[in-house]
Amino acid sequence: MAAPTKIAPKPGTAALPAVDGPGYVCIGAVAGAHGIRGEVKVKPFTEDPLAVGDYGPVLTNKGLTLELQPLRVQGTAVVVRIDGVDDRNKAEALRGQRLYVPRAALPEPDEDEFYHADLLGLPVVDGTGNRLGTVATIQDFGAGDMIEVAFDEGGSAFLPFTREVVPTVDIKAGHLVAVPPEGWLDVPEEKGDKGEGA
Repeated sequence: MAAPTKIAPKPGTAALPAVDGPGYVCIGAVAGAHGIRGEVKVKPFTEDPLAVGDYGPVLTNKGLTLELQPLRVQGTAVVVRIDGVDDRNKAEALRGQRLYVPRAALPEPDEDEFYHADLLGLPVVDGTGNRLGTVATIQDFGAGDMIEVAFDEGGSAFLPFTREVVPTVDIKAGHLVAVPPEGWLDVPEEKGDKGEGA
């Protein structure tokens, strides 16, 4: 029997930090170039859009370390200058890259405030302690934050992230308590084809 072959990682990837893990928080994403002098538009995920530059150097999901200098808010984006990026081509090469900072660089949230990164992966239990699933994502579709609960057996469903529906968020204990609305997982019955009986 032949010995298993060892596969080496791609050059340069072994030292990349795992920025999508629990030690890092995504504070924005590069939306594209702005102008011809190397400025970029960043979609901020911070409460104050200009705060994307407040936490020191950021790491990208491609392993780059960048120093951000926020200049101004423009619509829903922040126009940012990045050290070493001085033309449109360099700026455009950053499009789509997510920007991360170490969790330790962020201030502690106030009571009843949470970083999304701290909630992802936490178990969700009901009022009697029965496990419903885990927090997969937190989304805002325009009517307030929604928690996507991923079920252990597959699939997921959304819950409003309100005090009524999620009365307890205990980061230290490592779980959320949810009181899902009645009929939360009910599937509506499908109506027959309109062409029936014609």
